[in-house]
Amino acid sequence: MKRLLFLAAFVLSATALSAQNCIVVNSEKIFKSIDAYNTAIRTLDNMAEIYQKQVDEKFEEVENYYNTYMAQKASLPASTRQARENAILDLERQANEYQQSLFGQEGSLMKKRVELIEPIQKQVFAVIEAYAKRIGATVVIDSSNNPTLLYTDPAADHTQQVIAALRK
Repeated sequence: MKRLLFLAAFVLSATALSAQNCIVVNSEKIFKSIDAYNTAIRTLDNMAEIYQKQVDEKFEEVENYYNTYMAQKASLPASTRQARENAILDLERQANEYQQSLFGQEGSLMKKRVELIEPIQKQVFAVIEAYAKRIGATVVIDSSNNPTLLYTDPAADHTQQVIAALRK
């Protein structure tokens, strides 16, 4: 029964799409055709590499402190052991917070990504929209990284035309 409902929904949606003027673009290819985008990606990759080294250093510090503690643990009084364990946990918490401050949703790398990439995305999406309106398309499908796009007629792919419109 579920398959029948799924098939009916698929047929109805396919029928609706066929009644519309639909074009296909590959946004990944479009973005990669823009020098500013490629420069921004390289900048972000370099930042991520530097940040990762800094985070790795923090966690290495935690690991070294832990290893030193484990080597001395047997000879330490209970109160000193507890203090060291708390210090290790605090260092680990600080390292995790630092990692989040760089790589988290509100981290430095995400903020820089928004700063560098968002204006380019807005420009590309505006050009796609303007191009679609100009040729009378009612639906634009992005074929990049889309595992559900099983087939597309090359004539429906307007990626190169969008790239050309972007460069005007």
